[in-house]
Amino acid sequence: MSQVPASTLPPVLPNRGTAKVKSVLSGDTVVLLGRAADGKRAPEVTFTFERVTAPRMASKANNNVDDPGAFPSREWLRNICVGKTVTFETRKQGATAGDRVYGLLFMPDPTDKSNTWNLSVESVRRGFCTPKVLGGETDTPETEDTNGVEDYEKSLQIAYKEALSNRVGVHAPQPLVRKIINAGEDFPAMTLYEKSKRLCTNSSVICVIEYVFDGSRFRCIVTDPDLETAGLLYGSFTLILAGVGSPRLGSARSNPPTPNEPYAAEARDFVELRLLQRELKVSLLGTDKSGVCLVGTVHHPRGNIGAEILKNGLGRISDWTIRMMSPGDVPPLRIAENAAKRANLGVFENYTPPKLTGASEFMGTVVEVLSGDTLLILPNGEIYDDDSKLKKVSLASIRAPRAGNEKLGKADEPYAMECKDRLRVLTVGKLAKVNIHYEKEIPIGQNKTEKRQFGTISVAKKDDIGEILIAEGLATTQRHRDDDEKSSRYDDLVAAESMAKAANKGVHSQVEYKKKTINDLSDPKKAKTYASSLQRAGMTKAVVDYVFNGSRFKLFVPSENCYIMFALSNIRCPQPSPNPGASTKGQTKAAEPFGDNSKRHSRLNVMQRTVEINCTGVTQGGVMTGDLYVGSGAQRRDYSVELVACGLATVDQRKVDYGEAPKILVETQTSAQKNKLGIWSVEQVKKDMPETKAYERAEERIVDIQVSEIRNGNTFFFRVVGDESAQVIDNSMKIFTETNGTDGAPCDIKVGKVVASLFNDGSSNAWYRAKILEKLANGKVKVLFVDHGNVATVKAASQCRPLDVALSTESVPAVAKEAQLALTKVRSITEEDGVEAARMFQQAAWGKDLKARLHGESDGKVLVTLYESDADAPSINENLVAEGLAIMGKKYEVYEVLDRMGNSDSLAKLVKDLKAAQEKARSSRKGMWIYGEIPEEDED
Repeated sequence: MSQVPASTLPPVLPNRGTAKVKSVLSGDTVVLLGRAADGKRAPEVTFTFERVTAPRMASKANNNVDDPGAFPSREWLRNICVGKTVTFETRKQGATAGDRVYGLLFMPDPTDKSNTWNLSVESVRRGFCTPKVLGGETDTPETEDTNGVEDYEKSLQIAYKEALSNRVGVHAPQPLVRKIINAGEDFPAMTLYEKSKRLCTNSSVICVIEYVFDGSRFRCIVTDPDLETAGLLYGSFTLILAGVGSPRLGSARSNPPTPNEPYAAEARDFVELRLLQRELKVSLLGTDKSGVCLVGTVHHPRGNIGAEILKNGLGRISDWTIRMMSPGDVPPLRIAENAAKRANLGVFENYTPPKLTGASEFMGTVVEVLSGDTLLILPNGEIYDDDSKLKKVSLASIRAPRAGNEKLGKADEPYAMECKDRLRVLTVGKLAKVNIHYEKEIPIGQNKTEKRQFGTISVAKKDDIGEILIAEGLATTQRHRDDDEKSSRYDDLVAAESMAKAANKGVHSQVEYKKKTINDLSDPKKAKTYASSLQRAGMTKAVVDYVFNGSRFKLFVPSENCYIMFALSNIRCPQPSPNPGASTKGQTKAAEPFGDNSKRHSRLNVMQRTVEINCTGVTQGGVMTGDLYVGSGAQRRDYSVELVACGLATVDQRKVDYGEAPKILVETQTSAQKNKLGIWSVEQVKKDMPETKAYERAEERIVDIQVSEIRNGNTFFFRVVGDESAQVIDNSMKIFTETNGTDGAPCDIKVGKVVASLFNDGSSNAWYRAKILEKLANGKVKVLFVDHGNVATVKAASQCRPLDVALSTESVPAVAKEAQLALTKVRSITEEDGVEAARMFQQAAWGKDLKARLHGESDGKVLVTLYESDADAPSINENLVAEGLAIMGKKYEVYEVLDRMGNSDSLAKLVKDLKAAQEKARSSRKGMWIYGEIPEEDED
């Protein structure tokens, strides 16, 4: 026989001593608990009464059915000694006793403290145990100490006869035979929950805590007589302690074995000492997701066991179970957990409060609502001179319905639009108090994250905007992991959500959600169809949904249930910078001076505000034009006047020339000019002007060119006919191709670097000089062929290779020059008129030797007047304008070009010719003039 490891043997007890009764296994067996020493767990030993036997308790081995009288036997012993200190005498232990100790237990008589009970004798007297030998002589082994055995045996026999005569315990005519039924197998756990609410006093079930799995999960037996009629008496179920989650114990039986989580054993010991085999009341709150385990609160006479577990750091608050508790029962748990965190006890031994990158509290103005739970706020004291000054804050522990994504084919979640709009009404433009609770890294794109702050936002008398959204059923509380940081008002949010659920509000409604369909009039055809209706409506309320620039917006008109593009009719705001990350297709120039200032002013003052509009017209591009008013009562103001007064907009010069501009706007602009505000600040305008270079009179020459690439109706690349450098570079690249073949080679791929790139001209592949414009996904790059002007997307690995030093652009400058038809503006090629302009330009210029008058450079482009043959014939510039496919720049733009290009005679003549051509196109309603005047918004 193999030797049993010492670690598995029970502790050796002295012949006599004291111990605490941890639990009672049956009417004749208990578990004794010794004293812990040197930080070790307290020793335990299974102790069985000597020379008596009790009926066998129910187990799987006997089909969960007790021997007659087994349960009352165990219950009597459990009631009088669990948790009490007893005196023991050992009679047999060690190898001859197996895994337990045999002996006697003594404790004071509960009714007479001067008397001492021998528990085995008292158990026999009550019929809960029987002597192993009935009426005969003792069969004590010779090796056993017989001191006192005969007296003990006589006491057992006397007690036995007394029990027989009284017909008690197992000697009763019909001893109790209990059958254990298990939740999930013999009855649904939900049935016990529902019956307890209806049948039990105060809806609390009387149970015995039979086993402790860990600090927050127990096996319970129903002993409540109120449930006997429901057939649930002696029902066995697993109870999850509401509001608390303790560390889990590992398992040596699993494969591979799993270790205990930190403080799991301590948590179980803590609970066993206080709850194990106590008969207590339990309030059931519901079931877990599996429907097998019940969630509830244990009522202990000496306090809240959940709070005690948390206070000692032996568990964390369980988010999903605490939601099932009454709101009034939650604060003690939060207080207990916070105390353990501050003291770094138990599972919180390494806890540190969340570190914030900024202030934990600040005041600011809400500028924009990005979604149903995220806002942009301008802190008090900050000057809004850059979008980086805005703080992005999300509502802590709030989950708003998510907006969809048309590109990904995702629809809005129900109530996403309503939640965002309610948050807008509550906050935008108002002074808010923000308390930051925690920060998180939030993914914002492929492999990108941003650190987002989460907090509670208060506006005026509304202490928590998030709570209002939840109470109205427009948002829900965030399901946090147990160790996540959360809002300090989390329990209030959960309570508000419970009330919203009970009232079936919003997202909790049982009625099928029907999304409100809004008519989008941003399409030009639709806009023109509805234009007359909006004009007849007169003054109409609208909500500013988006700001494109200082005077151009996307509006939602509730009364018409539509979105419209809207521009202020009498003014023009400078062009702002394109949005970061947005496509710059069609964006041919940088922001104009004070363009960003003007846009920021509108974002701060009208973004997402309710305004009044008066539509007076519609542009060819489908943009409604008119007046816009902000505020109400004495604060109501004409927003056009406000922009002009701040020097952030100019009055439409054509309307000034024709005397059509409102007098108040003209006077306001004059005042802003005198005070040199905004765009009238001369020094600032000069500082922000694009870099230009005027050719001297001798340099302003006419040259023969060929167009090598057309970008749109007035922008192109050209090569000078007979240019020796062009011939040199063409020949050199042919030799480069013949020398290196057409296989790619590793090279330094950086934006702005010039490399050799492979291009097929229709006959064969060849290498050309190319400038890298952008790195794309899948190893591709966008390049500009600098000697021709065309742009292509190529594979970096197989279609690029390093250039020889002698072929660099430093040695031989780019042959193709980017140019623009002087003093003309055309629509983008994404619009019909823009496509027609590009086609007309192509027919006039492609594949021909042209005459070009070079005036100077602006923003890296050569300004030219282009002729098909003779410089005395009408120019291509003039022909495009005459067909209504291009227009002249605004008066101040024309004067600016004349001033910076040296006021040359050729430019002056061009201005005169273009004016005549434009007047001809306007009067004959050609091209862009088909509907009459072109509003200034359309020109942009």
